[in-house]
Amino acid sequence: MQRSDVVVIGAGPAGMAAAATAAGHGASVAVLDEQSRPGGQIYRDVDRAGPQRAAILGRDYLHGARLGDELRAAGITHIGGAEVWAIEGQGRVSYTRRGRAAQIEAGRLILATGALERPMPVPGWTLPGVMTAGAGQILLKQSGVLARRAVLVGCGPLLYLVAAQMVRAGTPPVALIETQTRHDLAGAARHVGGALRGWRLLAKGLRLLAEIRRAGVPRYTGAHGIEIEGTDRAEAVICQSGGKTHRIACDTVLLHHGVVPNTQAARSIGVRHRWDAAQHCFAPVLDTWGGAEGAEALIAGDGAGIGGAVVAELSGRIAALRAVEQLGRITEDERDRMAAPLLRARGRERAVRPFLDAAYPPFAEALAPADSTIICRCEEVTAGDIRGYARLGCLGPNQAKAFGRPGMGPCQGRYCGLSVTGLLAQANGQTPDETGYMRVRPPLKPVTLGALAQMDGTGDGPR
Repeated sequence: MQRSDVVVIGAGPAGMAAAATAAGHGASVAVLDEQSRPGGQIYRDVDRAGPQRAAILGRDYLHGARLGDELRAAGITHIGGAEVWAIEGQGRVSYTRRGRAAQIEAGRLILATGALERPMPVPGWTLPGVMTAGAGQILLKQSGVLARRAVLVGCGPLLYLVAAQMVRAGTPPVALIETQTRHDLAGAARHVGGALRGWRLLAKGLRLLAEIRRAGVPRYTGAHGIEIEGTDRAEAVICQSGGKTHRIACDTVLLHHGVVPNTQAARSIGVRHRWDAAQHCFAPVLDTWGGAEGAEALIAGDGAGIGGAVVAELSGRIAALRAVEQLGRITEDERDRMAAPLLRARGRERAVRPFLDAAYPPFAEALAPADSTIICRCEEVTAGDIRGYARLGCLGPNQAKAFGRPGMGPCQGRYCGLSVTGLLAQANGQTPDETGYMRVRPPLKPVTLGALAQMDGTGDGPR
């Protein structure tokens, strides 16, 4: 069995920064990542981005190339194309790569599993031609493919970024349909102090909006009653905005109303999670360093709570300092001295988050969709089905599995889990914490018997 002082799961900004920091203090480091090349979702394929694509994606995207350079430092083994499916004991990680299962043992484990886009279940969201805004951006980053005649629907900074990138690429969106309201923006005013501390991010947002306006992209704000129309594929988006009903013909619909922590790996090792009312999701309960009570792993990046790429990078470095201190590579005093400027910088970067969370909340109609709207795409379970389970006495997501299999398909609840919790909580008059979340057990990802049979195992590993 392989062994490394530090094993990092995920090669996004948090994972790359954590690996580089740990290796810089003499630790042997292995990075396991599902993608074949480092970068995560934010910096996907940045090491192969040519000048034209870099100009479209922007200067912030290119920062990932510097992190990639750090990842290639001596002492770091990057294992790309690795699907982690189990974490056991004191840091034994099982994964599959190229059809063969393998294991690696960590002196210290850092989870940098990033975020998932929040599902936006509205009528018609399962039609062909409908995807998340992040998926549309992945096509651009990885393949240089752009969605044509696309309508962007939802809210949040990523929506503006994707729209501006499409404008730069010469394929502007047909329209932006935005769900945030004036009431939301007024409510965010109480966080103006933090917003001013994060003025650089706000200035970036204003520049993106200016690009979109110059391109003449129509914006429909305060939208509600959103439906995607079509028979065999998406053909139009219908919404109400400004007291009128609008129908915007299109070929593609890109949905987005925020991102949430990817908590599957953390939950599988028993990390306690708590409902974050500001971000409308569950997040792990952690200390300053990313440590969780009763768990050996450290958690960094958006998997610890949504903060963005810069916060993720800083958190990765902070977690790595804690890991190498635990390994005896540095003293507590050295750890604290090196972490102090990182902690201050992270505090500054986080200051704007309450403003953004209040100004761009998730779309209320997608959090409480109509009965006929599908919630669990894998098992075709509707919102009405979930409410029906509640009327029959179902109190939580794990019990709901016995009623109708939500969360038991290939995604294992990654995309429907929050919706199921939210609907049951509403129906039963409970809080999300009281309702709970789906229990996560290995395998975290599908693994074949053939892969297990070819396990690179010695010693006490499974055969």
